[in-house]
Amino acid sequence: MTLTRPTAGVPDARGPVRRPGAGRAVAVLVLVALAALIPLLGPSAVLHGTGEAAAPGVGGIALLRAVLFAALCVPVGELFVNRLARSLPGAPVDTPRSWSPYTAVAGFVAALGLASVVSTGNLVPHSLAQVDVGGLYESRDGKLALLEVNAFLAAALCARSRRPALQLWPAAAVIAAEALRAHPPAEHGPLLGSVLTLIHLTCATLWAGGLLHALRTLRRWGPAEAGAALLGLYARVAAVLLAVITATGVWSSLRRMPPAAILDQLTTTAYGRTLIAKVLLVAVVAVLALWARIRLRRAADPLTACSPARAEIVALGMVVVMSGLLTALPLPIRWW
Repeated sequence: MTLTRPTAGVPDARGPVRRPGAGRAVAVLVLVALAALIPLLGPSAVLHGTGEAAAPGVGGIALLRAVLFAALCVPVGELFVNRLARSLPGAPVDTPRSWSPYTAVAGFVAALGLASVVSTGNLVPHSLAQVDVGGLYESRDGKLALLEVNAFLAAALCARSRRPALQLWPAAAVIAAEALRAHPPAEHGPLLGSVLTLIHLTCATLWAGGLLHALRTLRRWGPAEAGAALLGLYARVAAVLLAVITATGVWSSLRRMPPAAILDQLTTTAYGRTLIAKVLLVAVVAVLALWARIRLRRAADPLTACSPARAEIVALGMVVVMSGLLTALPLPIRWW
């Protein structure tokens, strides 16, 4: 006797026709729309009643920064999970098609948009004539913005080459540039802040990008034993990444607020409010990760852990968008 899976769209005696594919597509579209609205509507919501003034085009800048972060996650995650897969004995050689060439282009466009804003003195240009490319070489932020543009261009070329692993170096350059950009020399302890951001962003890209590619790999492999082994191996590394992300994120964020006024600034500043929202999202992600880990260990079918893992990747996407918004908001005033 041969067991067959019912064909989608064909009714049976148990009930009407069900089209799970259409429902998932609609859910994905809704989540993408919500993710796009967070940076566009978020500034006005979190700035309400704070007395702070948002920079021009803060919503668009937050969206571009979120795209840039997402474009970093994909190639780093692919290289990370492919390396884990190669360490598994008997794992299928087949891997999903790389998204890196496309995300590198998206990152290049986002970095180009952010560089154009930097070239006009952090004002949104309304025409190409207002963009001063030469002026980018005259400031620290301008040079970092150019470095990110060139790094994403190099990453796109590496992704299309015979050695796609080389794109790890341009990705590392972007992460380093972001760490330096986030902590200018005038800041208190810029070196420590840059190191914390470097570690935080590296672990975050490994976590989010790795989970995305792990789920794509499991879908490609099907119900193979190596799939559960890969997910378990990723989960062990992700637990360490989560601990490092939490420690560096909390430390880096609290450094921006005076110790005596932390609780007040968490609720009365746009940065503090967004930070609370991000922490809550990360807490949701942590719960989903724990749920997936429990299923992976105790369920009769370890691959049922994919359900909470899919929800986790959606929540991680929202965290990435929230991070983009956080970088575009005014920092709390700190008196030294």
